[in-house]
Amino acid sequence: MRYTIEEGGRLNNFAIEPKVYQAQPWTRQQKVRAALVVVGGLLLVAGLVAIAIGVS
Repeated sequence: MRYTIEEGGRLNNFAIEPKVYQAQPWTRQQKVRAALVVVGGLLLVAGLVAIAIGVS
């Protein structure tokens, strides 16, 4: 673990940084899943709004 010693004798620890990598483009399957999540979220919100309007 990397650390430095300050003037008062205290240790200052540094977090271990993860390796940096370049993101890969999404595959077709990942795009379809993301679209399904978005559509599902929109339907959920629309349903909750409809319930809220119906109850009020």
